[in-house]
Amino acid sequence: MLLTIDVGNTQTVIGLYEDESESGNGAGEGLLDHWRIATDADRTADEHAVIVRDLLESAGFAFSVDSVAVCAGVPKVLASLRQMIQRHSDIEPVVIEPGVRTGMPILYDNPKEVGADRIANAVAAFDLYGGPTVVVDFGTGNNFDVISEKGEFLGGAIAPGIEISLEALFGKAAALGAIELLEPRNVIGKSTVESLQSGAVYGFTAQVDGMVERFRKEFDSCTVVATGGLAHLISPVSETIQYVEPFLTLHGLRIVYHRNQETTL
Repeated sequence: MLLTIDVGNTQTVIGLYEDESESGNGAGEGLLDHWRIATDADRTADEHAVIVRDLLESAGFAFSVDSVAVCAGVPKVLASLRQMIQRHSDIEPVVIEPGVRTGMPILYDNPKEVGADRIANAVAAFDLYGGPTVVVDFGTGNNFDVISEKGEFLGGAIAPGIEISLEALFGKAAALGAIELLEPRNVIGKSTVESLQSGAVYGFTAQVDGMVERFRKEFDSCTVVATGGLAHLISPVSETIQYVEPFLTLHGLRIVYHRNQETTL
């Protein structure tokens, strides 16, 4: 089995895939189970091992996998995961980092600057939908990644995420409190809570649709794929998002893992 680990700034998503599942009808094809935990930069290798073991065993799987693929935006957590894998197995993990084969040319001024999760998303989106494609990843930051018709990572845009923007607002505006992120009854809010919900849901939807329309000026057409924790909130009211793939990053990790096995055969 292949254990895939996507370490974000706020949350870490873990997925367990069948051995021979490389691609299919969607990013969830061959995914046996998945879990989401808080990202903690102070968590030790042994603490990570306990968490992963408990998650696997609670779902009926042994704490024994054949392979591991990781992408991480938090260096301390990546170091901890490397130690966990070395301590509790003899597996050499595939980590998306410079020198790892992704099969996708990175047309950034400095390719080393591109986040590992952005590369994983781009690889997965091109595998599933071809190009040109725009990936919108709703996380701590909202990432917009553009893939060409030839399967090249062209670049994109990064904006503050929904939750971090609201946290900044609540921290500076004493009269405003935390809200549940839901689509309000109307665009014109009839209460402070509904007004905040409208600004969050429809405001960020407008950001997505506006950015996509600007990207489309450089292409005749493009496919738009959303992923990330809040994709389910924005996609129903977006005019440009066509597909939602909750496990896009995990699928990208799976593809990169298999491509790096091919180089060792």
